[in-house]
Amino acid sequence: MAPNSLTDTNSPLSADQARRVQQALADLDASQCQWLSGYLAGLNAQAAGSPQIEDAPEPAASAPLTVLYGSQTGNAEGVAELAAERARAQGFDVTLASMADAGKKTLKAVERLLVVVSTQGDGDPPDPALEFHELMMGRKAPKLAGLRFAVLGLGDASYEHFCQTGKQFDARLAELGGEAIHERTDCDVDYEETAEAWIDEVLESLSGDLATPPPAEAVETDASQGGQPRYSKKHPFLAEVLTSQPLNGRDSDKQTLHLELSLEDSGLDYLPGDAVGVVPQNDPGHVDELIEMLKFDAESPLEEGRVLRDALLTDFEVTTLTRPFLKQWAEWSRAPELQRLLGEEARDELRDWLQGRHIVDVVEQFPVEGIDAAQFSAALRKLPPRLYSIASSQSAASDEVHLTVAVVRYETHGRARNGVTTSYLADRIEPGDRVPIYIDRNKQFKLPDDDEAPLIMIGPGTGVAPFRAFLQEREERGAGGDNWLFFGDRRFRSDFLYQTEWLKWRQRGLLTRLDVAFSRDQADKVYVQDRLREQAETLYAWLEAGAYVYVCGDAEFMAPDVHQALRDVIREQGGHGEAGADDYLRQMQQEKRYQRDIY
Repeated sequence: MAPNSLTDTNSPLSADQARRVQQALADLDASQCQWLSGYLAGLNAQAAGSPQIEDAPEPAASAPLTVLYGSQTGNAEGVAELAAERARAQGFDVTLASMADAGKKTLKAVERLLVVVSTQGDGDPPDPALEFHELMMGRKAPKLAGLRFAVLGLGDASYEHFCQTGKQFDARLAELGGEAIHERTDCDVDYEETAEAWIDEVLESLSGDLATPPPAEAVETDASQGGQPRYSKKHPFLAEVLTSQPLNGRDSDKQTLHLELSLEDSGLDYLPGDAVGVVPQNDPGHVDELIEMLKFDAESPLEEGRVLRDALLTDFEVTTLTRPFLKQWAEWSRAPELQRLLGEEARDELRDWLQGRHIVDVVEQFPVEGIDAAQFSAALRKLPPRLYSIASSQSAASDEVHLTVAVVRYETHGRARNGVTTSYLADRIEPGDRVPIYIDRNKQFKLPDDDEAPLIMIGPGTGVAPFRAFLQEREERGAGGDNWLFFGDRRFRSDFLYQTEWLKWRQRGLLTRLDVAFSRDQADKVYVQDRLREQAETLYAWLEAGAYVYVCGDAEFMAPDVHQALRDVIREQGGHGEAGADDYLRQMQQEKRYQRDIY
């Protein structure tokens, strides 16, 4: 990011206001900027010297409204910011707050509450919301008689516990005496339109509380960013691929790519910890197989002038199974076995049955007749972009952004599978081609402002990507703080991603410590959590010295194992009990000294 860039961190403006001011200023020349400076100074002077009109009536008090969000990657925060912006435009007195900063007092004084919260993995609250979630679900939760509320959940319908955290908050607020002003809404990965509709409907329900009716004009903004950036998920930038090179050795059983994309002339900027959203295309071979199995004409017309094959390539998710799709297919097929699997008593069996299966497997196993291409496509969800942690610092890479991509390939249920986006990038994109991308902000995974603060970075596999960005940034800043990296993968000889760079930084002294774990190089598998325990004494000393801990990578196994290892180190080295170790980590989270980017 350029030194003179205006952001929400170096100004009193919101992120959206800063972006809009920055965009407006970009189109002005020096003389126009000078005139604007004088104009604003005149307005300030006029406001300061304006006489008070003693007989002017007191303005009517606006209706207070609290918008509370729990966000892991920034999506829920972006929706909450949009809700707050639209509510202010209608005349509400809005308080926007993160669950990380919320407690009993936050709720006891609230009359109107909008909750926007995401669900992580298979039903967990986002990290910043953990303590607030624990409070609300426990005996210490406040009574909320008189509260009027509405809840929006963000999640992924391919998970069993879809939007579980939103469902829990919705039920609990009602149990505590609150009155729902709108039915809870659950959003899948393509959440923007649903979220915007929810905001409009909720504010319409509350409009009677305003002293004056809201203005007719709607605030046109983007739910994915809380504003309308130049390039976004809906309007991606076509970035030229400069480099696509393998990171694994020849004898590796993995394929990991290092990609460098050009941002030249895009105006896009990012910070270490942010992600790139890649808008992919489905595998043409997979699409053709699906069309043939359904006995559809590839040129079948759909809405908006599209034809079936093109829409399945670019618009719809044609691999991942979701429960809404399964329910629709069970209705069409009337297959007793599929209907049985969707029953409540077969919940565990369904979870196992879904493993490794795609839409094509369901179409093959439970044939359907009598539906057309339009009906089938309407049952699919939109093809969502995939997010990749940025592996570069813009201070070092200038007009480039770097990604570390693990290509997904496997076989199951008699078919070869591949990751939608990773195979797109690996098999069908070459240097010189252009890839649709946008920047996805992540305020929950950021370097500390204090350049002297020590960092502990834990990133096995491609989870190491943001830490390459962290070290590039700290090198550019001349930061003096110590840096400790824990990296793990399968084999030292073939899977030590970015080995040359880590060793270079280790030699220069930027990387103070480097601990690695290669699970397949010995009989007993060794992982990063094992290295944490081995270095327990030194690790705890760093924590006590104020170190920031960052974890990036797999949410299902690695992140819980690393969390448990940190608990064990704190308990044993600090003389804490189990509860004391949890309190220690919770305090670190509140201080933003324990941050996770897990997926």
